[in-house]
Amino acid sequence: MVQLVALCAIAALPPAEPARDTRCFEIRTYYAEPGKLDGLNARFRTATVRLFRKHGIENVGYWVPVDNAQNKLVYIIACPTQEARDASFAAFVKDPAWQKAARESEANGKLVTRITSQFLTATDYSPAIRRSSTRTERLFEMRIYTAAPGKLDALNARFRDNTLRLFRKHGMTNIGYWTPTGQEQGMNDTLIYLLAHKSREAADKSWREFGQDPEWTRVRTESERDGRLVDKAESIYMTPTDYSPIK
Repeated sequence: MVQLVALCAIAALPPAEPARDTRCFEIRTYYAEPGKLDGLNARFRTATVRLFRKHGIENVGYWVPVDNAQNKLVYIIACPTQEARDASFAAFVKDPAWQKAARESEANGKLVTRITSQFLTATDYSPAIRRSSTRTERLFEMRIYTAAPGKLDALNARFRDNTLRLFRKHGMTNIGYWTPTGQEQGMNDTLIYLLAHKSREAADKSWREFGQDPEWTRVRTESERDGRLVDKAESIYMTPTDYSPIK
C-alpha cells in the first residue's frame, strides 16, 4: 500500500523541464567564387564534415539559399563551449588531412571569397536541436529579427508563451531559436530562428493562416501595448545540402 501511494505521488509530479542547451553554436556563411559552389560543397561532403567530427565539432546543418545570387553556403555547427570550439578549430586547420583536402580542392583557384561567422546561444524555449530528416526534402526558412530597443526580452516571451505553439498549429516545424553571444558583435537585440516547411507553397499557406489567426492577433496586440517588438525582420528560404544532418 505504501509503495502504491509512493508510485501515485511520483506519477502526479509535473514533467521535468528539459535541460537548456548550453552549447556554443556558430552560424557560418561562405561566399563561393563564381562557379565554385559545387566544388565547395564537394569539399564539405568528402572531407570537411568528417574532419569536423574528428575534432569534436558537431555538424548541425548545411543549406544553400533558394535565391543564391551570392553563391552562399550557410551552415551551423556546435561545440560544448566557446573554448572547446576554438581548440577544435585550431586542431582542424593544422590537420594534415584538411591541408591536403584544401590544397587539392583549390588546384584551379580558391573556392571562397569571404566568410562570416556569428556565435549563438540557444534560447531557453528552443526545441532540442538535433539531427532530423523526413522522407521528403523540406524547405527551411531562416528568420532574423531585430528587436525594437529594449524589447528583446518581451519578444522572447511572446515566442516562448505563444508563437512556437501557433507555428506548430499552422504546420510549421520549429527547428531552433538562438540569440547572438558577445556584446562586441553588436547584435544584442537579435533573434535568429529556423523553421521547416513541406514546400514553398506550404510555407506561404502557413504564414497566411498564421497571420489571420484570431489568437495570434490577440497575442500580438497584447504584447505590443507599449510599442512594437520588432524593428526589422529578414527571411531566407534555403534547401539542405545532400550531406546536411538536418534535412
